[in-house]
Formats: sequence, structure tokens, C-alpha cells
Amino acid sequence: MPKRNDRRRFLQTTAAAGVGFWIAGHTSADEPRSPNDKLNFACIGVGGKGASDTDHAATHGNIVALCDIDDQRLQKKGGQFPHAKKYHDFRKLLEDLAPKLDAVVVSTADHCHAVAAVMAMKLGKHVYCQKPLTHSVHEARVMRETAAAMKVCTQMGNQGTASPGFRHGIDVIRNGIIGTVQEVHVWTNRPFKYWKQAPDIVARPKETPPTPEHVKWDLFLGPAPERPYHRMYHPHDWRGWWDFGTGAMGDMACHTANLPYMALKLGLPQRVTASSGEVNPETYPAWATITYEFPSRGTDLPPVKLTWYEGARDGKRNLPAADLFQGQEPSQSGSLLIGSKGALFSPNDYGAFHRLLPLKQFEGKQPAEPSQAAARATDPAQKAEWVKAIREGNPSTAWSNFAYAGLLTEAMLLGNVAVRVGKSIEYDAKTGKVTNCPDAAKFVQREYRKGWTL
Repeated sequence: MPKRNDRRRFLQTTAAAGVGFWIAGHTSADEPRSPNDKLNFACIGVGGKGASDTDHAATHGNIVALCDIDDQRLQKKGGQFPHAKKYHDFRKLLEDLAPKLDAVVVSTADHCHAVAAVMAMKLGKHVYCQKPLTHSVHEARVMRETAAAMKVCTQMGNQGTASPGFRHGIDVIRNGIIGTVQEVHVWTNRPFKYWKQAPDIVARPKETPPTPEHVKWDLFLGPAPERPYHRMYHPHDWRGWWDFGTGAMGDMACHTANLPYMALKLGLPQRVTASSGEVNPETYPAWATITYEFPSRGTDLPPVKLTWYEGARDGKRNLPAADLFQGQEPSQSGSLLIGSKGALFSPNDYGAFHRLLPLKQFEGKQPAEPSQAAARATDPAQKAEWVKAIREGNPSTAWSNFAYAGLLTEAMLLGNVAVRVGKSIEYDAKTGKVTNCPDAAKFVQREYRKGWTL
């Protein structure tokens, strides 16, 4: 592999070769691994959610390398894995250690997901990437195309997908228990109590405190435009800023819209319409209601209208109409599928359990709510399923592989595009372009800072 002073040449070579770039010694999806072989993992982003992601990966093999832009987090995790090499820059990690790695776990802030994951996949590495899969619509398409071309095994970190209750809900819907579904409602309790955005914050902070010594600010920025460090961005509240996060939609649609999206095989919408609070150039709005219109899928699945609700409007939660719940109390987050024979209400972020409505009609047919222990087990199970896919050499073993997760992410993030342009957008699923609004292009595909590319 190139030495440090050859990094530019290395990055240019991999970019030029695109998905055709190959490195000797990697294990592809069509090369199954022995159950006795230990996999070698690199973990990129090891604080916050990345801390548990690293711990889960360690149960399936060796943690060969750790990477974080925050040296305090990096050293803390390094104490658990003293033999792992430590890096602040994931590009350098992948340059140095690619021949020794089987798989990479990406748990950075949203805006760095695709840059890290695509680089790893082009090197032939299997990838587990935290949700949301990407920061932009275009990146989601690139992620699934790269995974397919490189024949690697992938998984997104929407761990509810591994829940038995989620998978039972899929069966209930697909078996027609509630009839034909053409109307779906999904809502979230984000960003309340989780991070700040509009109306609390609508502009960048004016003060520019010095960057703490343990924070490698340029590496945190990664592909995002340059701006001074501020504690309002790192380590937590980056989710509410356009340049770094994906707002409530990116944070939770991958979980809460997952059940209806997978069960109904929704694919990509043809039209997305949004209404929202005031849109500013820095932070996500105080509330948004976004309607997705999905076309029919073959002859058996008719068009579906899915409406997403987030935030608070005039001091009140933005939620579906109360009468839709047929006497049930709306949950903090959840999904509601309305069919021709009944409805399925999941009062859970992950679709891990549900109720069939009206209750009287489905008396004696309601599934049991999972225990807390079962709910906690889904996150490790999501990683275990990914590792199983690697060992079998079969990407489809992982339910949230990038072929699926890339579509889900591409579809949902179109909602943020509609919010920014303030009008209905028409989307061409074949080309990945908005056809009726030229201004949308810069929100579908963002620019990258020099040195950071797909």
C-alpha cells in the first residue's frame, strides 16, 4: 500500500478505478468464510453509538484498528482493545491496513458515512454502516451500486430489522391480514430532548472558541464545507445542522418507516411534497409534514401514499389525525398502516410490535409485546446477521443490506430535499434526478471539500 506521502496518488487511483478497484487478499461475497475463521474488523467512529458497535463487532473477531477524530474517545476505546492500531483519519487507516482487514464498521456523524463506507467497499471490505446510511440522496444510490459491484456483504444499523416482532409484522401485512394497504402514516418524537435545531437555533454561533486539543476538527468536517469549531456541533448536536446531520427524517425514518417500507416493497417515490416551519440555511426546521407518493409495484401492489410527521407546530406535536387511531392513544413515535380490512398500528420506533385495529375485530389475534431483554438483543443480532452473511458469502442474508437500505435511505431523504425547495418534487427513479425543479439538484447531490470524495 502507498506510503503517507503517496496518499493523493492512492486516492486518485481508487477514484479513477471506481467500483472496479480490487485489492488482493480480500474476501468477496462469493468466497464463503469458514465458521472457525476470525474476522478482522476496523471500527471508524468509536464514541457514542460507535462504542457499542465496536463492542458488538469484537464478539465476532479481532478489532484490528480504531479510528476517531476525538482523541479522548479514541484512547478510551483503545484501552479496551490495546492491540488495535489507533487512527484519527480513516483514509490513512484504510491505506495502511486494507490487506489485513475483512470488514469495516462505520459509526461517524452522518456526513462522513458514505465517504468512509464507499472507500472501504472499493477496497473489497464488507461494511456495517450506522443509520442513516448516507447524508444525501445521491450517496444512497452510490452506496448500493458500489456494494453490488464489489459483491461485498453489507448491513445498515437500523437494528429493529432483526426483531422477531418486526419480521412478524412483515408477514402480517404481506399475508393480507389487514387487506390492501394504500395509506401509511409515520411520526417521530425527534428532535425533542435529543438535539437542538430551529426554532431554538437558526444561525451559526457568533463566538469562535479554540478547538480543544483532543478534537481533530478538520477531520470532523471531512467532506463538509469549512467552518470554525464550536461545541454546538461536536460531540452531539450535529444532527440538527444541514451540513452534518439529516435531521429527524434521517435519524428516525430508517427505523420508524422501515416496517411499512419493507412490507409493502415501496421502492422509490414518484412525487414528494413537504410543508414545514421556516427553512433557514443552517438548521432543520421546527416541524415538517412530508407526503410520499409511491407508484404501483407490479399488478399486486397498488400505489401508496405515506405521510411523515416531525417536530412541533404552534407548541403542539405534529401528529397524524387522532381519529385514525380508532380510539387508541397515539404513541410518541410509530407507524400506522391502513388497509381495506383493518389497520396495523406499531407504537414503537422500530416496528418491533404492533396492534391490529379495530381491537374488537381482531380480538384474540393480537401479538405479545416483546420483553425488554428481547428488545435489547436486536442490536447485537443485527451485527450477527451481517457476519453470518459474510461467512455464507451471501449479501441477502442481511435483511438491511445496502441493496435494501440504499433504497430506503434514498426514498426518505427526498423528503429533506422537498423541505429545502419548498415545493412538490417529481423524481425519476431510473436516473435519480428531480425532473421539475432545477434548484433541487444541489440538495440531491452535494459538493465535497477537497480531499474528500466518493
